[in-house]
Amino acid sequence: MSPDASERAVEAVDDLVDGRDETPNERSDRNWTEVLQELRVMQTGTQILAGFLLALAFQPAFADLSTGQRVFSLVLLVLATLSAIVALAPVALHRALFGRREKRTVVLYGHAALVVALATVAALLVGVVAFVFDVVIGGAAAVIVAVVAIVLVAVLWLVIPLILRAKGADA
Repeated sequence: MSPDASERAVEAVDDLVDGRDETPNERSDRNWTEVLQELRVMQTGTQILAGFLLALAFQPAFADLSTGQRVFSLVLLVLATLSAIVALAPVALHRALFGRREKRTVVLYGHAALVVALATVAALLVGVVAFVFDVVIGGAAAVIVAVVAIVLVAVLWLVIPLILRAKGADA
């Protein structure tokens, strides 16, 4: 058997006992589809927030903000930009590696980028809600709402998934 044929034979065998009858390539294709779906969900919210932050600077009331509030809005805009760049990075890598049989590499990169993008989006969401509360009600309300948002993100995005993951590992 030639080296190429033996490589194809190895790839054709299901390498995980997980209840799915799929080759490593089929698994990578499925995982890439899931990564893309998660990217789509994240991008929509991030783009809306970025648009809000961009439009804010061109509103007449922007001049009424304190220097600290204007700086904070720019930090949030940078976070929105960073989250969009990180979330789009797997798509750029997919384009660069297209047709080179590197789907597993793209999936692993996409997973890492999504984790980083989730962290930047968490910071962005907390920051935006704190910013709005700061402008509308004041600094104390902004701190309270930011703490509540941080707790919600921690519980819903970290604690519960880790508990469910541990339960799934026990099953």
